[in-house]
Amino acid sequence: MFDSVRDDLRTTLDEIRAAGLHKPERVIGTPQSATVNVTAGGRPGEVLNFCANNYLGLADHPEVLAAAHEALDRWGYGMASVRFICGTQEVHKELEARLSAFLGQEDTILYSSCFDANGGVFETLLGPDDAVISDALNHASIIDGIRLSKARRFRYANRDMADLERQLKEATEGGARRKLIVTDGVFSMDGHVAPLDEICDLADRHDAMVMVDDSHAVGFVGSGGRGTPELHGVMDRVDILTGTLGKALGGASGGYVAARAEIVALLRQRSRPYLFSNTLAPVIAAASLKVLDLLESADDLRVRLGENTALFRRRMTAEGFDLLPGDHPIAPVMIGDASRAGRLAELLLERGVYVIGFSYPVVPEGQARIRVQLSAAHSTEDVNRAVDAFVAARAELDA
Repeated sequence: MFDSVRDDLRTTLDEIRAAGLHKPERVIGTPQSATVNVTAGGRPGEVLNFCANNYLGLADHPEVLAAAHEALDRWGYGMASVRFICGTQEVHKELEARLSAFLGQEDTILYSSCFDANGGVFETLLGPDDAVISDALNHASIIDGIRLSKARRFRYANRDMADLERQLKEATEGGARRKLIVTDGVFSMDGHVAPLDEICDLADRHDAMVMVDDSHAVGFVGSGGRGTPELHGVMDRVDILTGTLGKALGGASGGYVAARAEIVALLRQRSRPYLFSNTLAPVIAAASLKVLDLLESADDLRVRLGENTALFRRRMTAEGFDLLPGDHPIAPVMIGDASRAGRLAELLLERGVYVIGFSYPVVPEGQARIRVQLSAAHSTEDVNRAVDAFVAARAELDA
């Protein structure tokens, strides 16, 4: 049987490669950091890393590593269980309480990833009599989570409040019992921030709840790093926050839902990814507590990240590159043509700058780009070197 399946799979893989959509995995031989050793074309080399979600540079921070080492000795390697059987330790409850306080929510529940968190919310809270109204550019985990529920599905154009209100009215007219608006806090391909203040206003007007996936914001957006709700002054108006521990908050893995107490209580009883997945490793929970200590004790990392972001955007614009506007450390350099974006990324790697080109279907056709991601771990010299490499690579591409 598999012989025929194998032929079909090989044909599909060949089509992916022929379309220029194959995603190779480069191997890193060092810890995740501002500089990594990457194997490219069989030749290892040290390169500047401008494509990780390591926004605050905490993936190899010495205090985070020390906390992880200590946790291994105290709590062990793994739980070998799910939470409600024998997989809950004091460190898990402590992290949930700390996240709740940090994010201004009543309670928090940990998941093995934010993908699982988003996959466990909609099916639990919404039924066939309910409606979910989702931004068109929401993350794949939100899309997949919505598919698992029986709720009616509405989609509004990215950050388009007039369209959102139209969808809310349609959901109400259709007799929806509950209405849930869901949006990314920051859209990962563009670096654009959702207008949460306007979304919350519409939610109040149309008796809807608000859910935000703040994975690309928590830790560094907002005056205290509490994400897009803090940035827009709506921390007390967002009903459900999902996020990850795998980006700015240490870069390991794990996710969470921080929400109203009753929502979290029901998730503990009925959310399938929570009930049937192994508990988050205690070493990650303990290291995440240290991350929160660092975030709450000083803002130097957030300041440095902002300075690096502003420098990169300013210099690239001065050199004539087309960047999507904004001040987020996701800085998309718009190229347009997919093959040109891929070739430019290769030329940059040859010059010691590791970035990735994104093209259809990850982004719309004709909007291929190189998504540069700044980090607090980058030095001013690193940022300037990256811009110089962009200029030199473009010159070779156009020669």
